[in-house]
Amino acid sequence: MSGTLSPGEVLRRCCDAWVAGDAATVVASYADDIVLHYFGAHPLAGDHSGKAAALAVLGKVAALTKRGTPEIHDVLSSDTHAAMLARESWMDGDTPITLDRVLLFHVRDGKLAECWVYDGDQRTVDAILSRGG
Repeated sequence: MSGTLSPGEVLRRCCDAWVAGDAATVVASYADDIVLHYFGAHPLAGDHSGKAAALAVLGKVAALTKRGTPEIHDVLSSDTHAAMLARESWMDGDTPITLDRVLLFHVRDGKLAECWVYDGDQRTVDAILSRGG
């Protein structure tokens, strides 16, 4: 396995790029067939298959929330998965909110192949994304 990044290293590289505002590196870290599982009771919830579909949903979330640069608290990993513990700043209209999140990834062939998004305050996420989604 010499030269192959571990799942934690793959996700850490993506996190560092996200914090730095390097969208090209973030997008390059996703597998072409990535599946995004977005939980909740809002119009963007569901399973989004393929890089284009996942990026479209993430773009809508960014536009609706005016999300800021995340704080990455930690990256945890196993042989096939990695998890990110993050805190994000969103806007609810004119009101800033802080949201704790866990993003769990299946990593395959050095790419993020599947993502499950767990929000610490799902009711608030549902309310914000339902108003504009």
